[in-house]
Amino acid sequence: MKNLSRRRFLQSTAVAGTGALFIPNFISCAPSAQLRFAVIGVGGRGGASWSHVPVDSLVAMCDVDERMSQDGFKKRPNAKKYKDFRVMFDEMANEIDAVIIATPDHTHFPAAMAAMELGKHVLVEKPLAHNIWQLRTLKKAAKHYGIVSQMANQGRTTNGIRLAKEWYEAGVLGEVKEVIAWQGKINFEKDGYFGAPKTFPPQVHEVPNGLDWDLWQGPAAEKPFNNLYAPKTWRGFYDYGNGKLGDWCCHTLDTPFFALDLGLPHTVDAVITNPVADHSFVAEESVVTWQFGARGNKAPVTMKWYEGFEKPAIRPEWGVDEIPGNGMIIIGDKKTLITGGRPDDARLLVPEEEMKEFLKNAPEQTIPRVGENQPVEEWIDAIKNNTLPGSNFDYSASLVEMAHVGVLAQRFGGTINYDAKNMKATGRPELDAYIKEPARKGWEYGESL
Repeated sequence: MKNLSRRRFLQSTAVAGTGALFIPNFISCAPSAQLRFAVIGVGGRGGASWSHVPVDSLVAMCDVDERMSQDGFKKRPNAKKYKDFRVMFDEMANEIDAVIIATPDHTHFPAAMAAMELGKHVLVEKPLAHNIWQLRTLKKAAKHYGIVSQMANQGRTTNGIRLAKEWYEAGVLGEVKEVIAWQGKINFEKDGYFGAPKTFPPQVHEVPNGLDWDLWQGPAAEKPFNNLYAPKTWRGFYDYGNGKLGDWCCHTLDTPFFALDLGLPHTVDAVITNPVADHSFVAEESVVTWQFGARGNKAPVTMKWYEGFEKPAIRPEWGVDEIPGNGMIIIGDKKTLITGGRPDDARLLVPEEEMKEFLKNAPEQTIPRVGENQPVEEWIDAIKNNTLPGSNFDYSASLVEMAHVGVLAQRFGGTINYDAKNMKATGRPELDAYIKEPARKGWEYGESL
């Protein structure tokens, strides 16, 4: 098997530095061209993405788990089938134009890098990568290879996130210094995406038929199989996922990040209830707080994420009796804005009649609309028109980096003074190994910084 270690890009560019990077023209694709797609990760979220691709355009499908992929394989019988994306690229590189990557978080990066090095446009499921170094590298690689990139967070294409930014920039909210976001408790017994083991380390189970456990682990440290790891309830295990914060940040926190131009935080801290002793699994309850500095004439912002608790208390000035089970609130000194966990819509947190009156003379819509919950279509249109979609890696890598600093605080507790320029948690060198994680032998992807 070919070693995944491809160092041409990493040796020839300042991947983790701050120097200038040559950005070539986009790879040309005429609007009338028939794009040819491959998908890595056929089941689950992969199916939600590749189902938007025309039947005859999906030429290759790759999945390490037959249990998750067999239905998808049947729906696209003419696509060539693979288990290892490295083999797929070796055999079909000249027959693929664009790649959809919908594997678990820990394998997003190697799959995306392998595709980009071959000049393929890439769409990667949320969250974009598993650690901060990977995010920075993907951002620079997308520019270096001149490909059209997209993170598939549906909320970025919604009307609600655009309304939030338009209303803020029109002065409706006034000065904003506070953001509150929340997610309720995870029901580990019933949630389809999160499952908690009875003990740590988890019990060892027999690898099921049809799953290539070695390939599924990819760059992560090798360990025995447990039924909760695959196919779907891996997100709470930090070796593979980034907890609920990592999963939902790309929806819920995208709105304040986009609307307020937050950038990266300078300080993040977390209060955790009953953390797992070895920090390998998400805690049931936590409060994460980010501190953002002033941005030009915009005031510093404090943003809080409540996870595993009841909804935050309703403040009298909001004038409402109920808020959703998960969501986000931007608090201004004039008005307060609210969305659900995903910003499908946005409204002012005022009584219904006042909201109706506001909408009669709402600010002008200045941000182009691209269709609700359609990141795949937006990406395909961008490829054909030689443009970039809204959640391109230059944008989405920074969004997810903001969240990942919060995930580190949520995982290990305490305060992180974040040196964004150097990707360092000042005074906490023990976190270096999580900002840039080591890769398992055979899956290396770059020299030490």
